[in-house]
Amino acid sequence: MKLISASWRRLSLAVLTILLVVSSFAVFTPSASAETYEVKLGSDKGMLAFEPKKLTIKPGDTIKWINNKVPPHNVVFDPGKNPGQNKELAASLSHKKMLMSPGQKETTTFPADAPVGEYTFYCEPHRGAGMIGTITVKS
Repeated sequence: MKLISASWRRLSLAVLTILLVVSSFAVFTPSASAETYEVKLGSDKGMLAFEPKKLTIKPGDTIKWINNKVPPHNVVFDPGKNPGQNKELAASLSHKKMLMSPGQKETTTFPADAPVGEYTFYCEPHRGAGMIGTITVKS
């Protein structure tokens, strides 16, 4: 009887351990649905514009900024034009360093807990020329 009871306990412990390991993969595996989008800084026709100018993403998605035409360019998120007007979030998404050569890249990954809503970004040297874009974050 003791032998059966001990075997049953070992089997139960083994099953629980396997369930724990398998469930930890489900909890700690990054979302497979995260996407990467490309945005050109300067249009293919040489206009001072982002291509695309408007983009809709989900929290956790990444934007690859590619310096294209008419440099220098950078990407700055307007702290007053994002959900909650969060200055720290705007700063963490921005790339103030100037990209000088075509093909240079920067990336921005929106946090998994990024608030939904519209984020406005611009190129500092060309903001007055209308080089402004928006990213809409939807859950």
